Formats: sequence, structure tokens, C-alpha cells
Amino acid sequence: MKDPSFRRSLALFRAFLREPEDPETVYTLLARDAADQVERHVPLEGKVVVDVGGGPGYFTREFRRRGAQGYLFEPDAGVLGDRPARGPRDAVVADGYLLPLADGAADVTFSSNVLEHVEDPHTFLSEMARITRPGGLIYVSFTNWYSPWGGHEWAPWHYLGAERARARYERRTGRPAKHRLGENLFRIDVGPTLRHVRGRTDVDIVSARSRYWPVLPELVTRVPGVREFATWNLLLILRRCS
Repeated sequence: MKDPSFRRSLALFRAFLREPEDPETVYTLLARDAADQVERHVPLEGKVVVDVGGGPGYFTREFRRRGAQGYLFEPDAGVLGDRPARGPRDAVVADGYLLPLADGAADVTFSSNVLEHVEDPHTFLSEMARITRPGGLIYVSFTNWYSPWGGHEWAPWHYLGAERARARYERRTGRPAKHRLGENLFRIDVGPTLRHVRGRTDVDIVSARSRYWPVLPELVTRVPGVREFATWNLLLILRRCS
């Protein structure tokens, strides 16, 4: 699918709506889309790709399918055993704050929709930069708090307050919410994140764009205020400095 395009955005959105009952289709499609985005900047054949927080391993499997040496590092051992997407047998249970890898071990370091789930995103980004070789690529995306999906399963009611939104979800569904603000979901905004990354000396920004926006995805991230809502999901493509 051409990126960006209305066809691509619509296909991803329709798949996303089926995520609860068919996660295999959703994340397989998303993995292919993300790998396409990476390959715009670097061929994957023969490259060492480290997937940080990749859950059951959809992204790692796609990277391997394209000829990369893909390695999955996931902090939740339970997720690695989830069916039908049982994770790679050689996946490593590891915290993204402290990865068991040497400096510059990866050609590509990848993280999809993890940053909003870590309390200290700056340290997480530093660790991704550390394990990426000079000249290597860093792919990181996250759902910003004021995105219509910022509250995850209890969105868009998070605009009225996180606790109120979570309570509404649990009351309506009769089951506990997966996410709780301040425990496994954290507020992260587009503007402060861009300012932080621009101020770093270990990476250069190759692209800062909305991951799913169908038209001019880089333009929306340049408009203060509007970007906090309209970006939906910020995608950063970074180059490790020498």
C-alpha cells in the first residue's frame, strides 16, 4: 500500500477495529507496513534488527521474512507465549531501559507503540541509541496522550479524565481495564518529545511524522497545539550520530 494514502490509512483503520477478535490480521498488516517504512531508509537484507518491546513477535517475524537478522527483546514473558502469535523461541526477556547488548550492536533498532507505556521515555530512547551503530537507524512510534486513541481501550473518554474514563470502561464492559494511567500507561506529548529529540547529540532526525495520516503526514507535526490531537501516533525515524 502506498504510504501515505487514503487507501492505506483506511485499510489499517478497518483492521484496527477488528483487533479484539482478530489480532493476527491486524498486527501482521501493521508489521508489513512498518517494515516497508524502514526499508525506505535502509535495506533489511542481512541487517541486524532489534525489536524492543515487540510483544508476541509480529514485527520480528516480518523483519526475518525480509532477510534481516531479527531479535526480539520483550519485558513481559507472558506475552511471548500468547496464541496465536507465539513469540520467537529465541526471544529475550529484557527491560528496554537496560538491554543486554553491546554498544552499536544493531543496524536498526525498532520500537512500535511502546514509548507511552514506559515511565521514563528519555532513558528508553537513550538505550535505543546506545545499541544502534553509528549511521544506523532508529524507528520509534508512540500514541500521544491527546490523540483520540490516547486512552487506549478507554478512549476517547480520557479527555474527561483518566480515572473517569477507566471507570466508565469497566462499568460498561464488566471487566477490568488493561491500562491504568501512571502504572502501565503514561502521558506523552508530541511537542515536548520533538524538542527533546532535537536537543540530543547522539541522534539526528530523518523524519518526524504522523504514522497513519493519509495526507502530508510530516506537516501535521509542525503545527503546535493541533499536532497534539491530529498526529494520532508520532513516528520518529532517527539516525545514530557517529
